Amino acid sequence: MENHNQSLSRKDIKTLGFSALGGALEYYDFIIFVFLAASIGQLFFPADMPEWMKQLQVFGIFAAGYLSRPIGGLLMAHFGDLVGRKRMFTFSLFLMAVPTFIMGLLPTYAQIGIAAPILLLLMRILQGAAVGGEIPGACVFVSEHVPKKFVGLASGTLFSGFTTGILLGSLVAMAINTLFPAQAVLDYAWRLPFLLGGVFGVFALYLRRWLEETPVFMAMKADKALASELPLKKVLREHKAEIWPSMLLTWFLSAGIVTVTLLTPSIMQSQFQYSAHDALQANSIAIVCLTAGCIFWGWWADKIGAYRVLMLGSALLALTSFIFYRSLPSDLNHTIFLYSALGFCLGSVAVVPMILVALFPPVVRYSGFSFSYNVAYSIFGGFTPILISLWMKNEKLAPSYYLLGVCAMTFILAIYLASKKRVAQT
Repeated sequence: MENHNQSLSRKDIKTLGFSALGGALEYYDFIIFVFLAASIGQLFFPADMPEWMKQLQVFGIFAAGYLSRPIGGLLMAHFGDLVGRKRMFTFSLFLMAVPTFIMGLLPTYAQIGIAAPILLLLMRILQGAAVGGEIPGACVFVSEHVPKKFVGLASGTLFSGFTTGILLGSLVAMAINTLFPAQAVLDYAWRLPFLLGGVFGVFALYLRRWLEETPVFMAMKADKALASELPLKKVLREHKAEIWPSMLLTWFLSAGIVTVTLLTPSIMQSQFQYSAHDALQANSIAIVCLTAGCIFWGWWADKIGAYRVLMLGSALLALTSFIFYRSLPSDLNHTIFLYSALGFCLGSVAVVPMILVALFPPVVRYSGFSFSYNVAYSIFGGFTPILISLWMKNEKLAPSYYLLGVCAMTFILAIYLASKKRVAQT
């Protein structure tokens, strides 16, 4: 049964806090790789390989983490629907912490040759499998724990944890490159963020020991209402109408996160001549605003409804992205102000998990969410950087136009889903 209590209990707040903190630390582990891409390219590939080829290889390994997300997500979702949300929610942390720590111990190409990038690729695949189970598992876990009237706030708080992980990765990478000379970074300091990530994972794993199984799963287990067949099979047979909108909503989420937080600092440097320090400073402040925005938009969705927030959020994201990218290059303070506004509006993507959780019934919720989210994120998360990079050869405003198109699609989809919900309730 769903949780219909009227207020957040201390146990609910503890569950939210531990889940968001664990999500932040796990997402740090997943994302730190991209912030150290330059050093990894130097260390894990032949010295005589062209620089562009090294970076292509590094980003190929990074992309492997996205491609392996559906595999881990579906496996963990399968057992999450059958044996419990908490077990898989905890296992995903373990699966992330171990390969992250091992990355910090890997020998380089100069030491073991071609085996070095192969081992790095293997660890990255395991990381992708872990995060593929973590995000759907975390969203289902907190949504089934809190009272129904606070699901939006729970979703926003959880997603603010993931964005905090991105910020933490950026700050740690900046600290390493600031505190250590360039040669020291290549000699040994590049390992420290990965080793730290392993320690973070163990700490988060310890915290999750205190979490309890969700009331929804316990009720299904007591009523012997768990799936009697492969949950994904039931999803594909009976819930096709929920899969495609879930994938399109994930496109909105992934397009916004990848474009605004991961690609834009590089675009500011390569296309608009910002220094690395200025671009990363603006990016860090924007991520702080994104984190606050996730909580705000999630809270507001509980007040006025997720679909209304999605309409307003997608419209404002389109507007602020257009203004921001058209303003480049500009005075740094002006850039930071507009980038921060863009980040805050991007926080509206936090209502997407809230919607996905509601679209699927509890018996196959984890599997339905995981399949839709991870398959779509693998496609669009990998597709977005390539499309924008190619588009920007002829159009500097490509990121803005891309986000405008995705936001327009999302606005229309929100109207359709809202009307469909009203019909179902009459």
